[in-house]
Amino acid sequence: MNLYTLLKGAGYDAAGITDAEVSLVTEDSRKVTAGSVFVCVKGARFDGHDAAADAVANGAMLIVAERDTGAPNQLIVNDSREAFSLLSASFFGNPSRKLRLVGITGTNGKTTTCFLLKSVFENLGHKTGLVGTVKNIVGDKEYPANLTTPDPFELNSLFAQMVDAGCEFCVMEVSSQALAQQRVAGLHYEVAAFTNLTQDHLDYHGTFENYIAAKHKLFENCDKAVVNADDEAYKAMVDGTDCEVVTCSARRDSADYSAKNIEHKPGGVSYILVGIGKLERIKMRIPGGFTVYNSMTAAVCAVQLGLSFSDIARALSEAAGVPGRIEVVPTDTDYTVIIDYAHSPDGLENILASLRKIARGRIITVFGCGGDRDRTKRPKMGKIAADMSDFVIITSDNPRTENPDAIVEEVALGAKDARIPVVKIVDRTQAIEFALNEAEENDIILLAGKGHETYQIIGTEKKHYDEREVVRNLLGNK
Repeated sequence: MNLYTLLKGAGYDAAGITDAEVSLVTEDSRKVTAGSVFVCVKGARFDGHDAAADAVANGAMLIVAERDTGAPNQLIVNDSREAFSLLSASFFGNPSRKLRLVGITGTNGKTTTCFLLKSVFENLGHKTGLVGTVKNIVGDKEYPANLTTPDPFELNSLFAQMVDAGCEFCVMEVSSQALAQQRVAGLHYEVAAFTNLTQDHLDYHGTFENYIAAKHKLFENCDKAVVNADDEAYKAMVDGTDCEVVTCSARRDSADYSAKNIEHKPGGVSYILVGIGKLERIKMRIPGGFTVYNSMTAAVCAVQLGLSFSDIARALSEAAGVPGRIEVVPTDTDYTVIIDYAHSPDGLENILASLRKIARGRIITVFGCGGDRDRTKRPKMGKIAADMSDFVIITSDNPRTENPDAIVEEVALGAKDARIPVVKIVDRTQAIEFALNEAEENDIILLAGKGHETYQIIGTEKKHYDEREVVRNLLGNK
Protein backbone atom coordinates (compact mmCIF):
# COMPACT_ATOMS: atom_id res chain seq x y z
CA MET A 1 0.00 0.00 0.00
CA ASN A 2 1.28 3.47 -0.83
CA LEU A 3 1.45 6.31 1.67
CA TYR A 4 -1.23 8.39 -0.06
CA THR A 5 -3.77 5.56 0.13
CA LEU A 6 -2.80 4.75 3.72
CA LEU A 7 -3.39 8.29 4.96
CA LYS A 8 -6.56 8.80 2.96
CA GLY A 9 -8.00 5.48 4.19
CA ALA A 10 -7.35 6.60 7.78
CA GLY A 11 -9.13 9.91 7.23
CA TYR A 12 -6.05 12.15 7.13
CA ASP A 13 -5.25 14.84 4.57
CA ALA A 14 -3.05 13.18 1.96
CA ALA A 15 -2.63 16.20 -0.32
CA GLY A 16 0.89 16.41 -1.73
CA ILE A 17 1.86 13.00 -0.33
CA THR A 18 3.99 10.74 -2.52
CA ASP A 19 2.96 7.27 -3.57
CA ALA A 20 5.93 5.58 -1.87
CA GLU A 21 5.15 2.06 -0.67
CA VAL A 22 4.55 1.53 3.03
CA SER A 23 6.02 -1.66 4.48
CA LEU A 24 4.69 -1.47 8.03
CA VAL A 25 2.77 0.65 10.52
CA THR A 26 4.19 0.29 14.02
CA GLU A 27 4.45 1.93 17.44
CA ASP A 28 7.49 -0.21 18.31
CA SER A 29 10.67 1.57 17.33
CA ARG A 30 12.55 -1.75 17.38
CA LYS A 31 10.48 -2.98 14.43
CA VAL A 32 11.13 0.00 12.16
CA THR A 33 12.74 -0.79 8.81
CA ALA A 34 12.85 0.97 5.45
CA GLY A 35 9.37 2.09 4.39
CA SER A 36 7.81 1.99 7.87
CA VAL A 37 5.37 4.49 9.32
CA PHE A 38 6.32 5.00 12.96
CA VAL A 39 3.64 6.20 15.36
CA CYS A 40 4.96 7.89 18.52
CA VAL A 41 2.91 6.62 21.45
CA LYS A 42 3.57 7.71 25.01
CA GLY A 43 3.35 4.77 27.41
CA ALA A 44 3.75 4.36 31.15
CA ARG A 45 7.49 3.69 30.91
CA PHE A 46 8.56 4.92 27.47
CA ASP A 47 7.61 7.81 25.22
CA GLY A 48 7.79 6.93 21.54
CA HIS A 49 8.46 10.57 20.67
CA ASP A 50 11.95 10.09 22.12
CA ALA A 51 12.62 7.38 19.54
CA ALA A 52 11.57 9.39 16.46
CA ALA A 53 15.14 10.18 15.42
CA ASP A 54 16.18 6.54 15.68
CA ALA A 55 13.13 5.53 13.64
CA VAL A 56 14.12 7.95 10.88
CA ALA A 57 17.66 6.60 10.94
CA ASN A 58 16.30 3.07 10.54
CA GLY A 59 14.31 4.01 7.44
CA ALA A 60 10.92 5.30 8.64
CA MET A 61 9.30 7.26 5.81
CA LEU A 62 6.83 9.05 8.09
CA ILE A 63 6.68 9.91 11.79
CA VAL A 64 3.20 10.31 13.29
CA ALA A 65 3.34 12.27 16.53
CA GLU A 66 1.46 14.54 18.91
CA ARG A 67 4.25 17.12 18.89
CA ASP A 68 7.11 18.25 16.68
CA THR A 69 9.87 15.62 16.71
CA GLY A 70 12.14 17.38 14.22
CA ALA A 71 11.68 14.54 11.71
CA PRO A 72 11.84 15.60 8.01
CA ASN A 73 8.49 13.93 7.29
CA GLN A 74 5.94 13.97 10.08
CA LEU A 75 2.20 14.09 10.64
CA ILE A 76 1.02 15.87 13.79
CA VAL A 77 -2.17 14.42 15.29
CA ASN A 78 -4.23 15.08 18.41
CA ASP A 79 -4.09 11.47 19.63
CA SER A 80 -1.34 9.17 18.39
CA ARG A 81 -2.98 6.07 19.91
CA GLU A 82 -6.09 6.75 17.86
CA ALA A 83 -3.91 7.40 14.82
CA PHE A 84 -2.17 4.05 15.26
CA SER A 85 -5.55 2.29 15.20
CA LEU A 86 -6.84 4.20 12.18
CA LEU A 87 -3.61 3.76 10.21
CA SER A 88 -3.42 0.05 11.07
CA ALA A 89 -6.97 -0.43 9.82
CA SER A 90 -6.19 1.47 6.62
CA PHE A 91 -3.02 -0.58 6.04
CA PHE A 92 -5.16 -3.73 5.81
CA GLY A 93 -7.91 -2.05 3.78
CA ASN A 94 -10.27 -1.35 6.70
CA PRO A 95 -11.32 -5.03 6.93
CA SER A 96 -13.68 -4.57 9.91
CA ARG A 97 -16.12 -2.79 7.60
CA LYS A 98 -16.58 -6.08 5.74
CA LEU A 99 -17.49 -7.97 8.93
CA ARG A 100 -20.48 -7.87 11.25
CA LEU A 101 -18.78 -6.96 14.52
CA VAL A 102 -20.06 -7.99 17.95
CA GLY A 103 -18.19 -6.64 20.98
CA ILE A 104 -18.52 -7.97 24.53
CA THR A 105 -17.28 -5.99 27.53
CA GLY A 106 -17.58 -6.39 31.30
CA THR A 107 -15.49 -7.58 34.22
CA ASN A 108 -16.55 -11.23 34.02
CA GLY A 109 -18.20 -13.39 31.39
CA LYS A 110 -16.68 -11.89 28.25
CA THR A 111 -14.82 -15.02 27.18
CA THR A 112 -17.65 -17.49 27.71
CA THR A 113 -20.22 -15.21 26.08
CA CYS A 114 -17.98 -14.82 23.01
CA PHE A 115 -17.42 -18.57 22.69
CA LEU A 116 -21.14 -19.27 23.08
CA LEU A 117 -22.04 -16.68 20.48
CA LYS A 118 -19.48 -18.03 18.03
CA SER A 119 -20.85 -21.53 18.61
CA VAL A 120 -24.40 -20.33 17.89
CA PHE A 121 -23.40 -18.54 14.70
CA GLU A 122 -21.42 -21.44 13.30
CA ASN A 123 -24.04 -24.01 14.33
CA LEU A 124 -26.50 -21.99 12.23
CA GLY A 125 -24.19 -21.76 9.22
CA HIS A 126 -22.53 -18.38 9.72
CA LYS A 127 -18.75 -18.51 9.56
CA THR A 128 -17.35 -16.54 12.48
CA GLY A 129 -14.00 -15.30 13.73
CA LEU A 130 -13.17 -14.79 17.41
CA VAL A 131 -10.83 -12.43 19.26
CA GLY A 132 -10.38 -12.97 22.96
CA THR A 133 -8.49 -13.89 26.08
CA VAL A 134 -8.09 -17.63 25.50
CA LYS A 135 -7.18 -17.56 21.81
CA ASN A 136 -7.92 -15.90 18.48
CA ILE A 137 -9.71 -17.97 15.86
CA VAL A 138 -9.85 -17.44 12.10
CA GLY A 139 -11.68 -20.20 10.28
CA ASP A 140 -9.89 -23.44 11.14
CA LYS A 141 -6.78 -21.65 12.39
CA GLU A 142 -6.12 -20.76 16.01
CA TYR A 143 -3.60 -18.22 17.24
CA PRO A 144 -2.35 -17.62 20.80
CA ALA A 145 -3.70 -14.52 22.52
CA ASN A 146 -1.28 -12.30 24.40
CA LEU A 147 -3.88 -9.67 25.28
CA THR A 148 -7.66 -9.86 25.65
CA THR A 149 -7.88 -7.29 22.84
CA PRO A 150 -4.74 -7.24 20.64
CA ASP A 151 -2.83 -4.13 19.58
CA PRO A 152 -4.38 -2.39 16.53
CA PHE A 153 -1.99 -3.78 13.94
CA GLU A 154 -2.45 -7.40 15.06
CA LEU A 155 -6.20 -6.88 15.47
CA ASN A 156 -6.65 -5.57 11.95
CA SER A 157 -4.43 -8.32 10.60
CA LEU A 158 -6.85 -10.80 12.19
CA PHE A 159 -9.82 -8.97 10.68
CA ALA A 160 -8.20 -9.14 7.24
CA GLN A 161 -7.62 -12.88 7.61
CA MET A 162 -11.25 -13.34 8.67
CA VAL A 163 -12.42 -11.53 5.54
CA ASP A 164 -10.15 -13.67 3.36
CA ALA A 165 -11.46 -16.80 5.10
CA GLY A 166 -15.04 -15.85 4.29
CA CYS A 167 -16.17 -14.97 7.82
CA GLU A 168 -19.45 -13.11 8.12
CA PHE A 169 -19.22 -12.30 11.84
CA CYS A 170 -16.46 -11.47 14.27
CA VAL A 171 -17.17 -11.73 18.00
CA MET A 172 -14.58 -10.14 20.22
CA GLU A 173 -13.84 -9.35 23.82
CA VAL A 174 -13.25 -5.66 24.31
CA SER A 175 -11.25 -4.92 27.45
CA SER A 176 -11.31 -1.68 29.40
CA GLN A 177 -7.60 -1.17 28.75
CA ALA A 178 -8.13 -1.57 25.01
CA LEU A 179 -10.90 1.02 25.08
CA ALA A 180 -8.85 3.44 27.17
CA GLN A 181 -5.82 2.98 24.91
CA GLN A 182 -7.83 3.48 21.71
CA ARG A 183 -6.95 0.02 20.40
CA VAL A 184 -10.44 -0.27 18.89
CA ALA A 185 -10.70 3.34 17.68
CA GLY A 186 -12.54 3.55 14.38
CA LEU A 187 -14.36 0.24 14.81
CA HIS A 188 -18.15 0.18 14.69
CA TYR A 189 -20.10 -2.65 16.29
CA GLU A 190 -23.44 -3.87 15.04
CA VAL A 191 -24.11 -5.16 18.56
CA ALA A 192 -22.21 -4.48 21.79
CA ALA A 193 -22.95 -6.27 25.06
CA PHE A 194 -22.31 -5.49 28.71
CA THR A 195 -22.03 -8.42 31.13
CA ASN A 196 -21.27 -6.86 34.54
CA LEU A 197 -18.93 -4.49 36.34
CA THR A 198 -17.04 -5.26 39.53
CA GLN A 199 -13.67 -4.29 40.98
CA ASP A 200 -10.82 -5.10 38.64
CA HIS A 201 -7.95 -3.34 36.84
CA LEU A 202 -7.95 -0.41 39.27
CA ASP A 203 -4.16 -0.68 39.17
CA TYR A 204 -4.48 0.66 35.60
CA HIS A 205 -7.57 2.89 35.70
CA GLY A 206 -6.96 4.34 39.14
CA THR A 207 -10.63 4.82 40.03
CA PHE A 208 -13.86 2.93 39.50
CA GLU A 209 -15.22 6.00 37.66
CA ASN A 210 -12.38 5.79 35.13
CA TYR A 211 -13.08 2.08 34.73
CA ILE A 212 -16.74 2.81 33.91
CA ALA A 213 -15.76 5.62 31.53
CA ALA A 214 -13.49 3.27 29.61
CA LYS A 215 -16.22 0.63 29.22
CA HIS A 216 -18.67 3.33 28.12
CA LYS A 217 -16.62 4.00 24.98
CA LEU A 218 -17.79 0.73 23.45
CA PHE A 219 -21.42 1.85 23.50
CA GLU A 220 -20.55 5.13 21.83
CA ASN A 221 -19.71 3.12 18.71
CA CYS A 222 -22.47 0.55 18.26
CA ASP A 223 -25.95 0.26 16.76
CA LYS A 224 -27.49 -1.88 19.50
CA ALA A 225 -26.53 -2.47 23.13
CA VAL A 226 -27.46 -5.66 24.99
CA VAL A 227 -27.04 -4.99 28.70
CA ASN A 228 -27.40 -6.94 31.93
CA ALA A 229 -30.09 -4.99 33.77
CA ASP A 230 -29.30 -6.83 37.01
CA ASP A 231 -25.99 -4.99 37.25
CA GLU A 232 -26.40 -1.51 38.69
CA ALA A 233 -23.78 -0.12 36.31
CA TYR A 234 -25.76 -0.92 33.16
CA LYS A 235 -27.34 2.55 32.93
CA ALA A 236 -23.92 4.18 33.16
CA MET A 237 -22.77 2.07 30.21
CA VAL A 238 -25.38 3.48 27.81
CA ASP A 239 -26.08 6.89 29.34
CA GLY A 240 -25.78 9.59 26.70
CA THR A 241 -25.32 7.18 23.77
CA ASP A 242 -27.45 6.96 20.63
CA CYS A 243 -27.58 3.16 20.44
CA GLU A 244 -30.75 1.11 20.80
CA VAL A 245 -30.72 -0.47 24.28
CA VAL A 246 -32.00 -4.01 24.92
CA THR A 247 -32.09 -5.21 28.53
CA CYS A 248 -31.92 -8.75 29.90
CA SER A 249 -32.38 -9.99 33.46
CA ALA A 250 -32.73 -13.01 35.69
CA ARG A 251 -34.58 -10.96 38.32
CA ARG A 252 -36.74 -8.33 36.64
CA ASP A 253 -39.92 -8.83 34.65
CA SER A 254 -39.53 -5.31 33.28
CA ALA A 255 -36.48 -6.27 31.19
CA ASP A 256 -36.87 -6.88 27.45
CA TYR A 257 -35.67 -10.47 27.99
CA SER A 258 -35.79 -12.38 31.27
CA ALA A 259 -34.73 -15.81 32.50
CA LYS A 260 -37.47 -17.73 34.34
CA ASN A 261 -37.75 -21.11 36.09
CA ILE A 262 -33.99 -21.50 36.46
CA GLU A 263 -32.93 -25.05 37.35
CA HIS A 264 -29.40 -25.88 38.53
CA LYS A 265 -27.94 -29.36 38.13
CA PRO A 266 -24.40 -30.76 38.38
CA GLY A 267 -24.32 -31.25 34.62
CA GLY A 268 -25.62 -27.83 33.65
CA VAL A 269 -28.40 -25.31 33.98
CA SER A 270 -31.71 -24.71 32.23
CA TYR A 271 -34.21 -21.86 32.16
CA ILE A 272 -36.99 -20.32 30.10
CA LEU A 273 -35.92 -17.22 28.19
CA VAL A 274 -38.89 -14.90 27.82
CA GLY A 275 -38.86 -12.01 25.37
CA ILE A 276 -41.41 -9.79 23.71
CA GLY A 277 -43.65 -12.32 21.98
CA LYS A 278 -40.96 -14.98 22.38
CA LEU A 279 -40.40 -17.90 24.75
CA GLU A 280 -37.85 -20.71 24.56
CA ARG A 281 -36.29 -23.15 27.02
CA ILE A 282 -32.52 -22.84 27.14
CA LYS A 283 -30.59 -25.93 28.23
CA MET A 284 -26.89 -25.47 28.87
CA ARG A 285 -24.25 -28.15 29.47
CA ILE A 286 -22.29 -25.67 31.62
CA PRO A 287 -23.30 -25.38 35.29
CA GLY A 288 -23.43 -22.18 37.31
CA GLY A 289 -25.57 -19.11 37.82
CA PHE A 290 -23.26 -17.05 35.64
CA THR A 291 -24.00 -19.47 32.79
CA VAL A 292 -27.56 -18.15 32.82
CA TYR A 293 -26.30 -14.61 32.25
CA ASN A 294 -23.63 -15.56 29.70
CA SER A 295 -25.97 -17.70 27.60
CA MET A 296 -28.82 -15.20 27.88
CA THR A 297 -26.53 -12.41 26.68
CA ALA A 298 -25.35 -14.54 23.76
CA ALA A 299 -28.93 -15.46 22.86
CA VAL A 300 -30.19 -11.87 22.95
CA CYS A 301 -27.23 -10.67 20.87
CA ALA A 302 -28.03 -13.32 18.26
CA VAL A 303 -31.69 -12.29 18.22
CA GLN A 304 -30.68 -8.66 17.63
CA LEU A 305 -28.62 -9.82 14.67
CA GLY A 306 -31.66 -11.43 13.05
CA LEU A 307 -31.31 -15.10 13.94
CA SER A 308 -34.30 -17.27 14.81
CA PHE A 309 -35.10 -17.48 18.53
CA SER A 310 -35.85 -21.21 18.37
CA ASP A 311 -32.70 -21.91 16.33
CA ILE A 312 -30.63 -20.00 18.88
CA ALA A 313 -32.06 -22.06 21.76
CA ARG A 314 -31.24 -25.30 19.95
CA ALA A 315 -27.72 -24.16 19.10
CA LEU A 316 -27.01 -23.15 22.70
CA SER A 317 -28.07 -26.58 23.94
CA GLU A 318 -25.29 -28.04 21.79
CA ALA A 319 -22.59 -25.55 22.88
CA ALA A 320 -19.59 -26.91 24.74
CA GLY A 321 -17.74 -25.31 27.64
CA VAL A 322 -14.81 -22.93 27.43
CA PRO A 323 -11.25 -23.89 28.44
CA GLY A 324 -10.51 -22.72 31.96
CA ARG A 325 -14.09 -21.76 32.76
CA ILE A 326 -15.61 -24.18 35.30
CA GLU A 327 -13.54 -26.87 33.54
CA VAL A 328 -13.67 -30.34 35.08
CA VAL A 329 -10.26 -32.05 35.09
CA PRO A 330 -10.40 -35.82 34.44
CA THR A 331 -8.96 -37.50 37.57
CA ASP A 332 -10.61 -40.94 37.99
CA THR A 333 -11.09 -40.15 41.68
CA ASP A 334 -14.11 -40.03 43.98
CA TYR A 335 -13.72 -36.24 44.25
CA THR A 336 -13.86 -33.55 41.56
CA VAL A 337 -11.19 -31.08 40.44
CA ILE A 338 -12.38 -27.92 38.71
CA ILE A 339 -10.25 -25.22 37.07
CA ASP A 340 -11.67 -21.72 36.72
CA TYR A 341 -10.23 -18.36 35.70
CA ALA A 342 -11.89 -16.49 38.60
CA HIS A 343 -9.34 -13.82 39.49
CA SER A 344 -11.50 -10.99 40.83
CA PRO A 345 -13.66 -10.78 43.97
CA ASP A 346 -16.86 -11.06 41.95
CA GLY A 347 -15.49 -13.87 39.81
CA LEU A 348 -14.46 -15.91 42.84
CA GLU A 349 -17.79 -15.29 44.57
CA ASN A 350 -19.71 -16.35 41.46
CA ILE A 351 -17.88 -19.62 40.95
CA LEU A 352 -18.11 -20.55 44.64
CA ALA A 353 -21.83 -19.74 44.74
CA SER A 354 -22.37 -21.93 41.70
CA LEU A 355 -20.36 -24.82 43.15
CA ARG A 356 -22.24 -24.57 46.43
CA LYS A 357 -25.48 -25.34 44.59
CA ILE A 358 -24.11 -28.63 43.25
CA ALA A 359 -21.60 -29.69 45.93
CA ARG A 360 -22.35 -32.93 47.82
CA GLY A 361 -19.17 -32.71 49.92
CA ARG A 362 -16.72 -29.97 50.86
CA ILE A 363 -15.41 -27.20 48.63
CA ILE A 364 -11.61 -26.93 48.88
CA THR A 365 -10.46 -23.69 47.29
CA VAL A 366 -6.90 -23.18 46.06
CA PHE A 367 -6.20 -19.64 44.85
CA GLY A 368 -3.89 -16.65 44.92
CA CYS A 369 -3.71 -13.10 43.58
CA GLY A 370 -1.51 -11.71 40.84
CA GLY A 371 1.46 -9.49 41.56
CA ASP A 372 1.84 -5.94 40.20
CA ARG A 373 -1.94 -5.68 40.13
CA ASP A 374 -4.67 -4.13 42.28
CA ARG A 375 -3.68 -4.90 45.88
CA THR A 376 -7.00 -3.82 47.40
CA LYS A 377 -8.81 -6.89 46.09
CA ARG A 378 -6.48 -9.35 47.85
CA PRO A 379 -8.04 -9.33 51.35
CA LYS A 380 -11.49 -9.14 49.77
CA MET A 381 -10.85 -12.36 47.88
CA GLY A 382 -9.40 -13.94 51.02
CA LYS A 383 -12.62 -13.20 52.89
CA ILE A 384 -14.84 -14.45 50.05
CA ALA A 385 -12.91 -17.73 49.87
CA ALA A 386 -13.07 -18.20 53.64
CA ASP A 387 -16.78 -17.36 53.82
CA MET A 388 -17.87 -19.57 50.93
CA SER A 389 -15.50 -22.57 51.08
CA ASP A 390 -15.00 -25.40 53.55
CA PHE A 391 -11.20 -25.41 53.29
CA VAL A 392 -8.94 -22.72 51.79
CA ILE A 393 -5.35 -22.97 50.56
CA ILE A 394 -3.84 -19.59 49.72
CA THR A 395 -1.00 -19.80 47.21
CA SER A 396 0.71 -17.97 44.34
CA ASP A 397 -0.90 -16.95 41.08
CA ASN A 398 1.37 -14.86 38.84
CA PRO A 399 3.54 -13.05 41.42
CA ARG A 400 5.43 -11.15 38.71
CA THR A 401 7.94 -8.80 40.34
CA GLU A 402 6.33 -8.82 43.80
CA ASN A 403 7.35 -11.03 46.70
CA PRO A 404 4.95 -14.03 46.54
CA ASP A 405 5.09 -14.51 50.32
CA ALA A 406 3.96 -10.92 50.82
CA ILE A 407 1.05 -11.36 48.39
CA VAL A 408 -0.11 -14.48 50.22
CA GLU A 409 -0.01 -12.63 53.54
CA GLU A 410 -2.14 -9.79 52.13
CA VAL A 411 -4.72 -12.28 50.86
CA ALA A 412 -4.69 -14.06 54.23
CA LEU A 413 -5.62 -10.84 56.05
CA GLY A 414 -9.13 -11.22 54.68
CA ALA A 415 -9.40 -14.74 56.10
CA LYS A 416 -8.02 -14.01 59.58
CA ASP A 417 -11.43 -14.53 61.23
CA ALA A 418 -12.28 -17.65 59.24
CA ARG A 419 -14.13 -20.48 60.96
CA ILE A 420 -12.73 -23.01 58.52
CA PRO A 421 -9.18 -24.29 57.97
CA VAL A 422 -7.02 -21.80 56.05
CA VAL A 423 -3.55 -22.91 54.96
CA LYS A 424 -0.82 -20.81 53.32
CA ILE A 425 1.40 -22.64 50.83
CA VAL A 426 3.26 -20.27 48.52
CA ASP A 427 4.42 -22.88 45.98
CA ARG A 428 1.36 -23.51 43.78
CA THR A 429 2.24 -27.12 42.94
CA GLN A 430 2.70 -27.95 46.61
CA ALA A 431 -0.63 -26.24 47.34
CA ILE A 432 -2.40 -28.36 44.73
CA GLU A 433 -0.74 -31.50 46.08
CA PHE A 434 -1.94 -30.61 49.58
CA ALA A 435 -5.49 -30.22 48.26
CA LEU A 436 -5.40 -33.57 46.45
CA ASN A 437 -4.19 -35.29 49.63
CA GLU A 438 -6.86 -33.52 51.70
CA ALA A 439 -9.79 -34.34 49.39
CA GLU A 440 -12.35 -36.95 50.36
CA GLU A 441 -15.24 -38.59 48.56
CA ASN A 442 -17.68 -36.08 46.95
CA ASP A 443 -15.41 -33.09 47.66
CA ILE A 444 -14.81 -30.42 45.01
CA ILE A 445 -11.33 -28.93 44.64
CA LEU A 446 -11.49 -25.52 42.98
CA LEU A 447 -8.25 -24.30 41.41
CA ALA A 448 -9.05 -20.64 40.85
CA GLY A 449 -7.21 -17.89 39.04
CA LYS A 450 -5.22 -19.56 36.27
CA GLY A 451 -8.02 -20.94 34.11
CA HIS A 452 -6.92 -21.23 30.49
CA GLU A 453 -3.42 -19.95 31.25
CA THR A 454 -0.64 -22.46 30.71
CA TYR A 455 2.08 -20.38 32.31
CA GLN A 456 3.11 -18.70 35.55
CA ILE A 457 4.86 -15.31 35.58
CA ILE A 458 7.58 -15.23 38.21
CA GLY A 459 9.69 -12.09 38.17
CA THR A 460 9.71 -11.09 34.52
CA GLU A 461 9.90 -14.68 33.25
CA LYS A 462 6.89 -16.54 31.86
CA LYS A 463 7.31 -20.22 32.76
CA HIS A 464 5.25 -23.11 31.44
CA TYR A 465 2.65 -24.10 34.02
CA ASP A 466 -0.49 -26.04 33.10
CA GLU A 467 -2.62 -27.04 36.09
CA ARG A 468 -4.09 -29.94 34.14
CA GLU A 469 -0.60 -31.39 33.76
CA VAL A 470 0.20 -30.64 37.40
CA VAL A 471 -2.88 -32.55 38.62
CA ARG A 472 -2.21 -35.45 36.27
CA ASN A 473 1.43 -35.72 37.34
CA LEU A 474 0.64 -35.48 41.04
CA LEU A 475 -2.03 -38.16 40.83
CA GLY A 476 0.24 -40.32 38.70
CA ASN A 477 2.96 -40.11 41.34
CA LYS A 478 0.46 -41.14 44.01
